Amino acid sequence: MRATEVIDKLREKIRLKHYSLATEKAYIGWVRRYISWHVERVAASRALESTAEVEAFLSYLASQRRVSASTQNVAFNALIFLYRDVLGQDLGNIDALRAKKSKRLPVVLTRAEVSRVLGLMRGDAWLMASLLYGAGLRLSEVLRLRVKDIDFDKRTLLIRCGKGDKDRVTMLPESLIIALHDHLDQRRATYQHDLAKGIGASMPAALVRKYPQAPLQWGWQYVFPASSVAKDPRDGMTKRHHLHPSALQKAFRAAAHRAGIVKPATPHTLRHSFATHLLESGADIRTLQELLGHADVSTTQIYTHVMGQGITTRSPLDMVI
Repeated sequence: MRATEVIDKLREKIRLKHYSLATEKAYIGWVRRYISWHVERVAASRALESTAEVEAFLSYLASQRRVSASTQNVAFNALIFLYRDVLGQDLGNIDALRAKKSKRLPVVLTRAEVSRVLGLMRGDAWLMASLLYGAGLRLSEVLRLRVKDIDFDKRTLLIRCGKGDKDRVTMLPESLIIALHDHLDQRRATYQHDLAKGIGASMPAALVRKYPQAPLQWGWQYVFPASSVAKDPRDGMTKRHHLHPSALQKAFRAAAHRAGIVKPATPHTLRHSFATHLLESGADIRTLQELLGHADVSTTQIYTHVMGQGITTRSPLDMVI
């Protein structure tokens, strides 16, 4: 089977399983890298049996490319999918050199720094950043937020298909109620324009088959849509997709720079700050775990290490100078 045929079949299998577009791009990217690496080894007569070849590639990523543990795991999952679902081979036990998992503390902004950054943002970028900090959302979650997922009466947000394909409920900040109402009033104009042309919101194929009219209904529209419609690469139909993540990333980076923030902050830093500041305010760690959507409380506990408690023990230098 030629490389192009492998990629085409890989894409077909991924879409049959309704994996996200991000997963599709990641898997195809890693399989292409693996094929190129494998072809070079075949030409040099250094290629091994399937399982040993996958082990060699993963070890190469860890030892020579020095990728992170999470990056190596994505490559590993892509190759398992390739051999199992496309090539019909069971690789069995993979005993490769694994990348060392780094233990890093998250970057957290102080309340004053968050205030300065948000104060320098405007419009949709400000509203999205405020939701990241005010509700502890991931960037992808705020971008995929749909109108029906906002419950103004209960002051909650329903996060669908979060990390690990899990749903959860988190808080809707009281201070954003008016701004969100105003934003949705303006959002309706775009919706009415699309509706007149028969253009709906992008949705998972399985949901469209179950609810054919859903893409045209107000509740299923993205809260933060892209400025223009585009063709869906999976079915070729013109749809209204959500805003591209780079729009918020650029706006946040510019605001952080103007605010004089020297920490390597990104929009995701606002989620870390949400968790840390809630703990500092006395929130229960189990409650925080639910709000963040962590599968294991040990993941949530990392924020206890960055709480602003300070170090009360004096430095020995201060005692001699």
